[in-house]
This record gives sequence, C-alpha cells and structure tokens, in this order.
Amino acid sequence: MLPAPAYDLLLPHDRAGVLPVREGEPDLLALFADAEDPAGPYVRANMVGTLDGAGVGPDGRSASISSPADRRMFRVLRALADVVLVGAGTVRVEGYRELPVAEHLRDARAALGRAPRIALAVVTRRGAVPPDVRPGGLPPFVVTGRDGRDAATAAVGADRVLAVPERDGALDLAAGLGALADRGLPHVLTEGGPTLLGDLLTAGLVDELCLTTTPLLAGPAAPGLLDGEARLASPAGARLRHLLHADGTLLARWDLRGPAAGGATSGEVSAPPVGSGA
Repeated sequence: MLPAPAYDLLLPHDRAGVLPVREGEPDLLALFADAEDPAGPYVRANMVGTLDGAGVGPDGRSASISSPADRRMFRVLRALADVVLVGAGTVRVEGYRELPVAEHLRDARAALGRAPRIALAVVTRRGAVPPDVRPGGLPPFVVTGRDGRDAATAAVGADRVLAVPERDGALDLAAGLGALADRGLPHVLTEGGPTLLGDLLTAGLVDELCLTTTPLLAGPAAPGLLDGEARLASPAGARLRHLLHADGTLLARWDLRGPAAGGATSGEVSAPPVGSGA
C-alpha cells in the first residue's frame, strides 16, 4: 500500500475515532455504504481546495494543492466509481491518461460488483478529445451535443458517443447521466473542472460533495472551485455526513439531496442556507 496518514474521524460523534490505513480500507468504505444501491445515477463530486478557496495551484493543476490525506481519500473514491466524469478542459490540463485502481483496493472494488477498470466520460460541446486519452486502452465516453457529435464520433467511435439535447445553449447533463446509467455506470464520480461542477450543481444533479480543504493559501488571483455564469435562485442547504482530519487537512462529505434525503442522523450536522438567520 502507498504511505498515507491515519484519519481522525471527528463527525459523526457516535463513530468518532482513528481510522488507520488498512488493506481494502474497510473503515472508509463503511462511511460511504449508504450510497451503494442508487435507484438511478448517483453523482459524487470530489474536489480539493485551499483555505482561501482556490481549486488549483500556481501550475494550474489540483495536484499542487493536494496532500497525502487528500490522496488517500482520492484513491478510495476512485475505487467506488463506475465512471469518472470530467470536462474536456480538465482532461487536457490534469492529464487524464489512466484511471488506475489502487492495488490494495481492487478486491474491495470487486466485492462491490464494480468492473475491474474505471470508465472515463468527457463532457465537451465541441466533441474534442485528445487522441492519447485511452484509459485501460479504451476510448472514453463523450457526452456532447449536436455540434460536437461528428467530431466526437471521429475521435472515439459512434458507440462511445452519448449525444444529448441542448437547453438554452447548454448540454442536458441529466440526459448524459441517464445515458451512463443505461450503460451500467450509475456510480458517477465527477472531479470537475470548475465549469462542469458549477453546471452540475446549478442543475441540482450532484448528490454529494466530498470537499477536501488543505492548509494552504493560493492568493486572490487563483482560480476557484467553481466557474461559470449560472446562479441558484437561492442558496441551497447541505448536510454534513462526516468530517475527517489528518495533518491539518480536513475532509468533509456533504449531502446535497435536500430535505427529501431525511433528517440528520446521530452526530450529523445540518447546514442551513446562507442568510437564513439560523
């Protein structure tokens, strides 16, 4: 196993304690077990940010603001995913060439019924995909619209293109998620970038947000976690499902499904909408 720090589980209170690194990471997998049987697509977003809200470091990549604690969770969330959904710009900048499952998590992944390999899905209006993006030797799925369909077909083949309608000039991401689920890929992990995550959040398509905060400052000019022009009609609330700590890094799991998901369980924290007066 790769070296990684133990976590302090701070919340929920009734499960607080130390989570050491163990083969198969059973303690961490147990924290996410409630999302194992979704009725349809289940979208988990995973992002890392600095104390001042930057989503990337000076080199324009998220790896430069990561930490060993963040990378431990990153490996677990990848192992839980059927497919990683990212924007085309993030593919180019971050270098999505392979999506390996960590060796110590492969048996646990298989026990959950996941395929040995993680699929990649790229969201792009223009249908442009770098030719060397072939994780596991397979082309990615491409979620695109009418304007990008021909380019995407030329890049990855018709069977890997998920053409979706466009609404007000934006891709219908809900249709794309449904198409992935129809392909047997309901457990979706999105890693951004900022524009795609903003679009997914604005459309109410993210079920949970795993947000890692590392003890770093990037400065006011650094790009943030979200980008785009869309706004919610009113700030949406969230429930804190768990909070972990290691070496100054905080790792939070936020449930974004709203009141329909039920009240907070023992030790959970409900966050009211900003400006609610609570």
